Amino acid sequence: MEIPFIGPLTLSGFSSAWFFLYLLAVIGAVAIYLLLRRGRRKRVLRFANTELLERVVAARPKTKSRWRHLPTVLLVVAMMLLTTAMAGPTHDIRIPRNRAVVMLVIDVSESMIATDVQPSRIEAAKSAGKTFVKGLTNGISVGLVEFSSSATMLVAPTSDHDIVAKTVDSLQPAPRTATGEGIFTALQAIATLDAVMGGGEGPPPARIVLMSDGKETVPADPNDPRGAFTAARAAKDQGVEISTISFGTPSGVINYEGQEVPVPTDDVTMQKIAKITGGQTFRAETLGQLTDVYASLQQQIGYQTIRGDASGSWTRVGFFVLVCALFAGLRINNRLPG
Repeated sequence: MEIPFIGPLTLSGFSSAWFFLYLLAVIGAVAIYLLLRRGRRKRVLRFANTELLERVVAARPKTKSRWRHLPTVLLVVAMMLLTTAMAGPTHDIRIPRNRAVVMLVIDVSESMIATDVQPSRIEAAKSAGKTFVKGLTNGISVGLVEFSSSATMLVAPTSDHDIVAKTVDSLQPAPRTATGEGIFTALQAIATLDAVMGGGEGPPPARIVLMSDGKETVPADPNDPRGAFTAARAAKDQGVEISTISFGTPSGVINYEGQEVPVPTDDVTMQKIAKITGGQTFRAETLGQLTDVYASLQQQIGYQTIRGDASGSWTRVGFFVLVCALFAGLRINNRLPG
C-alpha cells in the first residue's frame, strides 16, 4: 500500500515485535472510553429534565451527532499505527552485490555453427553473452571458459567486464563437446580465487553459467571421472550452483562433408547438471529468448535481497492520522478527542 507524499506501507517482519504489547494499553484506553461514555449517559438520564433534554437533542445538528465518535476512532488508529512503527517493521529490498564470482562457460563445439538460430548459434551466443557480461553489477567478478574437445580458461575472474566481453566476441567453433572439462576448469578458477581472497568475510559466493547446445561427446558417459555429471557433483561439493542454458532447436543441422548432420539440443543433460547442483535450467531457441534468460540471471546474480527498515512510512502515517484526529475533535466536538 502506497500513500502519496508519505510512502509505501510495506512489511515482511518485525525487528522488535514485543512493542505490540503496547496495544494492550490501546485496548484498555478504548474500554475505559466506552465505560465512561456509558456512565455519563446514565448520569445524564438520571438527573436531566427529560423534556428539556429532548429539545436539546432535537436541536443538535444530526451531522455532528453522527460523526461525534470519529475523532476518537482516528486517535485509536493513530496509536495502532505508531505502535506498529515502534515494533520495527521491515521490508525486502534489493541491493547490488558488492562481491560475487560468475564463471561464464560457453560451448564452442562445431554444432554451434548451425543456423537454426539466426544468424547462427555461436553468433547469437556471442551477442547475448556480451550483453550479459556488460550488464552485471560492478561488484561481480566475471571469468570466461570455452569448451569443445577440451576446455580453456580465456579470462580469469576479473572486475573488468569489458575485457570479458571482448573475449566473448572472439570465440570460434571447434570439434567435439567436453562439457565436464568446462565445468572442472571453471571450478578450478573459483577455487584459486577463493584461496587468494580467503579470510575476513570468507570467499565470495560463486556461480557457473553454463551454455551449451548439444550432447557431451568427450567422454561418452557423463558419469565418467571427467564427465559432466561428475563435474556437477564436484560443483555441489564445492558449494557452487550451475545455471544451465540449453540453446538451439530440436531441428538444428550442420553441413559436414557435404551431408546434413542433425545437431539437436540435449535438454536432459543440461537439466540434470542444474538439478545436481541445485541450480536453475533454462531453454532458449532464439537470440531474443537467450537475451531474456541472461537478463533474468543478471537480476538473480547481481542483486541480493535483504531486510530493510520500513518504520518511517508507518510513523509518518501515524502522525498524519493523529493530526486528523485532533482537527476532527476541534471541528466536530469543539474539543480534543478523549
